[in-house]
Amino acid sequence: MSTENELFSAVDALLEQVAQDDLPVPAERKRLREAAGLSQAQIAKVLDARREAVGNWETGRTEPRPPKRAAYARLLEGLAARFPAPAADAPAAAPAPVVPQAFTGPAPEPTPAPAAAPPSRPKAEASSTARPAPSSRRPGAKKAVAKKTTAAAVDPRFENGPLAVIDADQDGQVSAYCVGGLVLDVPTKTIPALVDWTLTEALLGQARLHRNGRDADPILVLTASALECYGLPAALSEEERRHGRIADSHKVVKQIKRAGLQLTQRGFGPWARVYREPEGSKRRCVQLCILPWNALDAREWDKKDDPQLPTMHPADLARYLGLYAARVMTPRGTTATTGLELMVALRPPTRAEKDEATGEFKRAFNDDALTALYPVVECEVPDEHPVLKDRFARHHMRTPAQMLMEEPYDWCRPLTDEECANQYLVTVDINMSFAAAANGLTVGLNGPTHLTGNPQFDASLPGSWLVDLSHVDLSRVRINGRTVDGDRLPSPFTPKGERPKGPAWYATPTVGYAMELGFDVAPIEAYVRTQTGRYLDAWYKRLRDAYVATMADMGVTTGLGGQEFLDAMARRKQVDPTMALLETAIKATAKGGIGKLRQRSRGQVPYYEPYPALERETWRPDIRAAVLASQRIGLHRKLMKTAAAADLYPVAIGTDAIVYPSPGPSPLDILPLTDEGKPVPGTFRLGVSPGMVKHQGTQTVLWAESQFEERGGVFNIANLIKTDQSAGEGE
Repeated sequence: MSTENELFSAVDALLEQVAQDDLPVPAERKRLREAAGLSQAQIAKVLDARREAVGNWETGRTEPRPPKRAAYARLLEGLAARFPAPAADAPAAAPAPVVPQAFTGPAPEPTPAPAAAPPSRPKAEASSTARPAPSSRRPGAKKAVAKKTTAAAVDPRFENGPLAVIDADQDGQVSAYCVGGLVLDVPTKTIPALVDWTLTEALLGQARLHRNGRDADPILVLTASALECYGLPAALSEEERRHGRIADSHKVVKQIKRAGLQLTQRGFGPWARVYREPEGSKRRCVQLCILPWNALDAREWDKKDDPQLPTMHPADLARYLGLYAARVMTPRGTTATTGLELMVALRPPTRAEKDEATGEFKRAFNDDALTALYPVVECEVPDEHPVLKDRFARHHMRTPAQMLMEEPYDWCRPLTDEECANQYLVTVDINMSFAAAANGLTVGLNGPTHLTGNPQFDASLPGSWLVDLSHVDLSRVRINGRTVDGDRLPSPFTPKGERPKGPAWYATPTVGYAMELGFDVAPIEAYVRTQTGRYLDAWYKRLRDAYVATMADMGVTTGLGGQEFLDAMARRKQVDPTMALLETAIKATAKGGIGKLRQRSRGQVPYYEPYPALERETWRPDIRAAVLASQRIGLHRKLMKTAAAADLYPVAIGTDAIVYPSPGPSPLDILPLTDEGKPVPGTFRLGVSPGMVKHQGTQTVLWAESQFEERGGVFNIANLIKTDQSAGEGE
């Protein structure tokens, strides 16, 4: 005869078997816990689970699995007996829609239920007590679509979003955390099996951004626990970091080759591409983002002084990267690489064109894209470029007459006695200044044409012009009928703000600005592009919309102005820390994408030897120079109008941060307004849109004087005045 303990054990086993379906709805689980005065941590300790797991059970993001599920069900049953649900006096409100949100933040406010609409795809709704059909989706996990910037329908091929975070629990169970709170069980134990599962079952990826482009490959973000599960090292060795990948002799690389999969030439590194041969026109590629190998650099994707990603919950990480993918694009590596890839995705170089003679489709080039490699121009390339080999003596520093030096401002001057009478120095920072400078900019799309014999300047032709602008004197110029003291402003023609000393190479926007100011220009020679277009317009608009939407999620909207805007900016990072990371990543994407247009050798090859970036059609230093020239000229134009409107002059400029003497600590104390209380047209304006300014920081004039004495004046105070030390990062 069975003992009492054996009978109880048999009953427990039976309860565990049927406990798959007897859990109350997530909201009731939370109500029962709170009614009993228990914390999530207390329940997690009893069930030998993580506190985050209990929180997920209460929101419906995940469901407990045996044996924890049976124990959790028993606990809830006991609590329900003690704390029955109150009688409902009115029908329950419709549940709030499931949106991707951080676990640590407050729950979203309930919203009225929308009017009923037919679903885009028929889908059976399972009740809370029905056993789910066999699937890799975790039982009870909720499916939700990430909030998108457009109302486009979800592509059924990529129903589960653009990416997933792969994580393993203490029992070795591997899970894929997708956008919208969806969690999938991953039934694989090797990297090749994981890749094949992703290609065949996971429904991950992102639809093309342009009809002539291509769909984005799915991204799998591997956490530290996933690396251990798949037999990968927790960190790269010194030699592996130097080569940027693990050795080809590693067992995982051998597994990949044995399975008939391939790696790109970059090998298996922090951003590894694993693929099978395409099926016709269909790509079969998966990109692995290996978090512990520094795939998501803290300087771009995180808070560099206090990294959050290494300890972020996988679902929060999926939300963060999923929102980036939805608003910008699926990450392709660094933010700079992604910024450059975004240009190509929005301006694809080729399209399919039907041959009228044969009826077959063939490849054709798009007129508004960068489609080919062209000869480089000596003055436009960096010092290590192969075209400069044997051109100059060793360690020669090229002069402005030999090199196009279009760079952002790095300028500082001493304060006048009158300016020292002010108590403060207030720094304003231009939002996404490089992206804003790219908006509406005409750039060259084809190769250079060399003009000699003192050609006439043509502002419609992008390119580089050798011209002497040393005669341009801005000491006493008139703007809007008022005289401006140009000696207290930097020169618009050099990054250091110094007056040019002779002939130098300039991009078209710089020479055009000299003519705008009323001065004659006489080019000596030029390299221009005759096929032109506003190549960066779509790129700018995509990043602008992403930035504005992200700031709005933190409470900083385009309708705010004045003190209301300053207050919202000051508290935005506390509203949603994940959105604060997204803000940094978007700004770094804009800045890095422009920088990639003239990517330099990073020690991959000896000096003057070809390096990989030179093989890209998008290696276009002339376009980078045009954007930077436009940024600096646009900034100087606003400096002039601000000086004319308010007799206000900057004392330092660092890239896009402008320092002004001020009687008060706020930008409201200095930025000029009309009699109606609106910003003076053409001057700096507070606001969230790219090109408008925000408050970067405030210091006292006494602090600045002490810095000048301590450092000897050989530095730029604009780089030090930051109330928020992360202000300006990524711009």
